[in-house]
Amino acid sequence: MVMRRSPIYDILPPWSSRIRPYPPGKPIEEVERELGRTAIKLASNENPLGPSPKAQEAIQHYLSHIHFYPDGSGYYLRQKLAEIHEIPPNQIILGAGSTDLIELVAKTFLSGSADEAITSESAFYMYKLAVEDMGAGLVETPMRDLTFDLAGIAQAVSARTKVVYLGNPNNPTGTMFAADDLERFLAAIPPRVLVVLDEAYYEYVRQSDYSRSVDLVRAGKNLLVLRTFSKVHGLAGIRLGYGLGNPELIECLQRIRSPFNASSLAQVAGIAALDDTEHVAKSVECNSREMKFLTGEFTLMGIHYTPSFGNFLLMETGRDCEEDFIRLLHQGVIVRPMKLYGFPTSLRVTVGRHEENERLLEALERVLAPQERGQEAEART
Repeated sequence: MVMRRSPIYDILPPWSSRIRPYPPGKPIEEVERELGRTAIKLASNENPLGPSPKAQEAIQHYLSHIHFYPDGSGYYLRQKLAEIHEIPPNQIILGAGSTDLIELVAKTFLSGSADEAITSESAFYMYKLAVEDMGAGLVETPMRDLTFDLAGIAQAVSARTKVVYLGNPNNPTGTMFAADDLERFLAAIPPRVLVVLDEAYYEYVRQSDYSRSVDLVRAGKNLLVLRTFSKVHGLAGIRLGYGLGNPELIECLQRIRSPFNASSLAQVAGIAALDDTEHVAKSVECNSREMKFLTGEFTLMGIHYTPSFGNFLLMETGRDCEEDFIRLLHQGVIVRPMKLYGFPTSLRVTVGRHEENERLLEALERVLAPQERGQEAEART
């Protein structure tokens, strides 16, 4: 039987066939169903302490109102954020997670192959996907010491460049660049180029020279600073993020933004989470303590890792990461293989609770045991 080609492909833009969809982390429910046992998920950089208790309470109180559409402007959440960041509400935009805003920038400012965006190799995959979705050109500059090479990116800017995507700290390497480096970078590129600064892991960083990004927004720079409620606030499943920028930039984005892209539950949860400073402090302290524990144990085990300023670690095993991912999966431990990011022998692991980290270490000892390595080598000969 001859299969007929679907006519849908006749109207599909030719560049769209090259797009590789974003691969989400494997759901813990699916793994537990397949294995018939409990599992731990250390794959998606979620908060191991769970959601903000105040946000949970706010969601419960609002459930009887979910038959109404959300406040499309997000008035009360933007007012709250305006007070915290000491900027006017018209300099704030809400999104269904910061990934929504990454895509919104591309949708607003990029239109076909005549336009171009720049990011780094081994940066968050959504930057690349957002640009490719618009059929625009993408330049990926090499990293320097697994960190964004800002000078290299500045040199790569051309007449076609409209947008630059930066992650600080970067996912998946966990590395960061300093505030002075960012200011020098902004001074080196044309003011017509929009810089998107993704600070999803902002709250975990304790370096005094890390970020003055909101000051730069107040100064009117052509900069969009992205933050999220998915990480330290523990609200990844509710999808809420926001961007800070100059009024003209936010106005342009608001024209293209999908209406009701921040749900009612997300808005009330976000307002409550911003007041839950205790949960934030506990989350940051847990991450700092367990990061120290994990890196110490990795050193003892001879596992190389990249020092991280986020809530995750990029670890090098020297073996095929997809194979190690499967082996750990069979141990009930879900991590993230990094082949997609250009690290074919590396895994990214989220820093979990102490008992989760101990289970990870036990699984790694079994998976990376010398006798298993010997058996694998023998099997290949």
